[in-house]
Amino acid sequence: MKILLLGKNGQVGWELQRSLSPLGELIALDRHSDNGLCGDLHNIDGLRCTIRQVKPDIIVNAAAYNAVDRAESEADLAFAINALAVQAMAEEAKALDAWLVHYSSDYVFNGEGQDAWKEADTANPLNLYGKSKLAGEQAVQASGCKHLIFRTSWIYGTRGQNFAKTMLRLAQEREVLNVIADQVGSPTGSDLIADVTALALQQALHQTELSGLYHLAAGGEVSWHGYASHVIDFARTHDDSLRVKSVNPVSSDEYPTAARRPLNSRLNTQKLCNNFSLHLPDWQSGVTRMLREVLIK
Repeated sequence: MKILLLGKNGQVGWELQRSLSPLGELIALDRHSDNGLCGDLHNIDGLRCTIRQVKPDIIVNAAAYNAVDRAESEADLAFAINALAVQAMAEEAKALDAWLVHYSSDYVFNGEGQDAWKEADTANPLNLYGKSKLAGEQAVQASGCKHLIFRTSWIYGTRGQNFAKTMLRLAQEREVLNVIADQVGSPTGSDLIADVTALALQQALHQTELSGLYHLAAGGEVSWHGYASHVIDFARTHDDSLRVKSVNPVSSDEYPTAARRPLNSRLNTQKLCNNFSLHLPDWQSGVTRMLREVLIK
């Protein structure tokens, strides 16, 4: 079996290199050409040629335009990468009778209410980034290819920057941190996403009826303020260089951004757990493990 992975150096792509390798021959690409293969989602013709040359059984797209605020002024670029390139992948996957794995976002929802969003709930993005991700989902579904679309949220990993690392840095520089408390979701590790992807693929390859859209996030829920407090509390027991004395809750209105964020990013993962017989760990276990890797040398 041959697997083509796009976006190999992102947080999720990096972990996917590990989780997908046991499943078959893995060809992993980033935006730079490698042995004549194009993994640049800006270059749709090159991307199509690469897929036709490799002839993969599975295409896994971990590449995306993720600059949420910048997307408000770069809509064409966001849609080119998050929708048009994804459409090309889906069409090529259909032609090859290959599977396509694609990652989407909680930002396809408007964030109203308190209930966790289900896959069948109406998507209504608040910002251009969310609209581009929704367009990518729709392109995959319209293509008729076999697919697994995973909507996820609040992604972090030990590789690269993330919210927890930012809080740790600021905790060494400031005595007071003000953190948004009215946005709620579930911090989800890139390693968890990669492992679930591999497990789901192993089952879906033999059960094509599992093709579809799924919500994938760690268990439980927390606000950004609660997330920051968890990070700081853990760090205090392992790092005596912290200056921070208090972590204060504030509202989103106090920190206006170019792109509006959904207040409710809860994702209902029951469909994923039921269809693939999975148990998703609580967000605290993954975040704590990541913190141990970052703080304990």
